[in-house]
Amino acid sequence: MKYFYSFILLLFIFSCDKNQDPKNREDRPRPLLSIVHEYSAIQKVKPNFEQDIEGWKELRIVEDFLGRFKKGSPYEVLSNATELKGLAKNLKDSIKPILFDENPSFDVRVNIFYNETLRLADMTSIPAIKAEEVNVQTEKTLNAFSAINAKINTILSKKRFEESIDVDVIFIGLDSTKMDSVSRKSVDKRVRERVVENDVKKKTLPKLNKNLKKKRQ
Repeated sequence: MKYFYSFILLLFIFSCDKNQDPKNREDRPRPLLSIVHEYSAIQKVKPNFEQDIEGWKELRIVEDFLGRFKKGSPYEVLSNATELKGLAKNLKDSIKPILFDENPSFDVRVNIFYNETLRLADMTSIPAIKAEEVNVQTEKTLNAFSAINAKINTILSKKRFEESIDVDVIFIGLDSTKMDSVSRKSVDKRVRERVVENDVKKKTLPKLNKNLKKKRQ
C-alpha cells in the first residue's frame, strides 16, 4: 500500500511538470490583445508640397510616431496611446503655417484627430477592453490624421492653381464675396499686380507731339 501511494504521488508530480512545459504553454491560445493586426496606411502629403510644411515639426513628429501603429497588436497600440495623445495636443496647440491657420475647416480636422487620440488613450483604463474595440478606434485615429494630410494637399493644390491664373477676376466672372480668405487674398494680389503693371505701361507710352497732330489734320 505504501508503494501504491508513492506511485500516485510521483504520477501527480510528473503530470504537473508536463503541464508546466513551455511547449505546452505555447500551444495555448494567446489573448486577442496580443494578436498582431495590420492597420490602414495614413495618407501622405504630396512630395511637391513638402517644402510648404517642412518647418512644421509637430506635424512631422506625429506622422513619424504613427509609424508604430502600422502593424502591431492592440496591446502595443494601447502602450503607445498616451504618448500619442500628448503629441496630438502639441500639434493642436502648435503655431501652424499661416495658410492653414486661417482655414477653419483645417482646424476642425486637427481637433477631430486630437479627440480620437483621447478616446484611444481612455481605452488603456478599461480592464475588459476588447481587441476589436481597440482595432476600430485605432483605424479611426489613423483616418483622422489622413484627413489632415488630405486637407493640406487640397489647400496647397488650390494655392498653386490660383498662383497660375493669369486673368483678372473681373474678366472671368468670379464672385469674390463667395471666396474664402485664402482665395480672395491670392486673387486680390493678382489684381493689384495687374493694375500696377498697366499704370507703368501708361506712364511709359510716348506722348504724341501736338505739332504732328495738327499737320495730320
